[in-house]
Order: sequence, then C-alpha cells, then structure tokens
Amino acid sequence: MKRLTVRHATTYSYAEPVEFGEHRLMLRPRDSHDLRLVKATLTLSPPASLRWVHDVFGNSIAIARFDRPGQSLLIESRLDLELYAPERPVFELDAAASRYPFIYSAPERADLGRLLELHHPDPKGQLADWARGFVRGDVTDTVALLGDINTGIKTGFTYMARDAEGTQPPLETLERGAGTCRDFALLMIEALRALGFAARFVTGYLYDPALDAAAAGGPAIQGAGATHAWLDVYLPGAGWVEYDPTNGLVGSANLIRVAVARDAAQAIPVAGSFTGPASAFQGMSVRVEVSSPPPAGRRRADRASDRAKTAAQADSG
Repeated sequence: MKRLTVRHATTYSYAEPVEFGEHRLMLRPRDSHDLRLVKATLTLSPPASLRWVHDVFGNSIAIARFDRPGQSLLIESRLDLELYAPERPVFELDAAASRYPFIYSAPERADLGRLLELHHPDPKGQLADWARGFVRGDVTDTVALLGDINTGIKTGFTYMARDAEGTQPPLETLERGAGTCRDFALLMIEALRALGFAARFVTGYLYDPALDAAAAGGPAIQGAGATHAWLDVYLPGAGWVEYDPTNGLVGSANLIRVAVARDAAQAIPVAGSFTGPASAFQGMSVRVEVSSPPPAGRRRADRASDRAKTAAQADSG
C-alpha cells in the first residue's frame, strides 16, 4: 500500500472584477479496490455552493455556483489517498483473448458500445495503417501488441508541453510526431479502436518518486507536477488495464485515476465561464503537487531533531 497526497490548485486572474458562471469540477476520485480516498478537501475563493453529481460514466462531479464577483478565482483540491495497485501487475487474460485478433463476446460488445468506435476521421486510413504496423503476423500475442504500441509512442514521439486548451486530433499528432500526454493518450485510444479494441480516456495524476528524492537532496526526473492523462484498454479476463504512452507505463502503481471518459473532451478537470469584457482575462496558472508522506518513524525522528535544534539554538542564545 502506498500513501499519497495530491494538491491541485487552479488560479484565474482578471484585470477587473467579473461575474463567475457555473463551474464543473472533475477532481475527486472514486474509491475502488486499488484506490482508497481517505480525505478530500475542496477550497474555492470566492466561496461557492457545491452540488455533487455522478456523470454518465459514474465519475464524481462538483458543480460550483458563485454568488459574488471577483478579480481572481482559486480552485484548490487536496486529496489524501491510499493506492493498492501492485508494482508489477500480472494480467490474466481469457485464453481466447490472449492472441490478437480476438472478438469480444456479444454482451461485452453491447456494453462497450462506442468505446469500440473511432471518434476522429481517418479518411485515408493513415491511423489504421500505423496501428497495423505493430501487428507481427496473422496471430499476435495481445499483451505484446499493446506493449509495442505503448512503447512505440513513448520512443517515437516527442513530448511537448502546450498551453493551448484541447487535444490534438490523432492524425495531427502522427504528422507532427509530438504532443502532450492528452494527445498521446488519444492517439493510442484511436489506434486501438482501429484494431478492434475497446479503449477509454483516463485523467488524473502521476506520482514521481524522484521528486520526493529531490526534496531530500536526490535527483529528480521530469514527468510529474501537472494533471496527467492516459488510457484504459478492456481485455477479457483482466478487465480495464491502464497504459500510459507518455511514459511507457503499464498498470503502474504511480498512476492516480480521477475519472474516465469516452473522449478527451469529456475529461476536463476544471471547466467554467465568466461574464465581463474578454480583455479582462489575464491568465491562468495550475500547480499540482503529488507527494508521499514520510513513514511515521521518520516523522517522529524529524520532530525530535527539530526539537533538539530548537533547544540548541535556545542554549546558544
């Protein structure tokens, strides 16, 4: 079991006071066998009334309604979590699904529905051809095929942060050879759908243990410190399996799932509007921190060390 804390703060700034419209917040994960939500705190400034609903996918959504104007808007979510995902997951597929191609059962196809369908145009079959390039023969190991596509995006494309909202169409990502985590997740989703797999979009956070190491004086790596996106693939026998093509991860214990959706446009963490001059908007900043609290023994030792330092300073004073 791994204990993690997530702090996600979104701040909007305006040149003059504006009225805030209704905001839709997708920031609270659901409890499951692999994730336990210990505590969730949502802070808004100006204050707002909250109404909680479940969307069509069962995600937990907060609808915020503000009753006063402001020159800034802060939306801050803090989560205390326990993760139970194994470090090295083993997927037990049904025998019939262990080799590609396979066919989902009739009940599965009925339930999976549009998760099997392409959502973006591919008039010349470029995306389908790219996806088929990973198929090794008439019969291919299913897990190997998925791993090859996941790794192929990780090694064959360049990650580039982008301030603009939205997600690139898959064909644009193919042409540019670059994108963000949302772009890579959507690319793999559509590639898998072209091959007959059911796939869905996942939004959440990525825990990078190296950042905790950096705080303690060790080296850090890039890849965390923001909202993150990846995908689920439905495999008979194993269920929904996570793939993160941005980092080449499979079923990672460091992925913190907040919500799932059929399409990337349905998985926006914070969405809303304001009433006022368009020129009033000055910018938005997002800060995400994912950390692991130190073990209780180390916390006690740190507190004892701090008390000793304080006593020594008092004596020297």
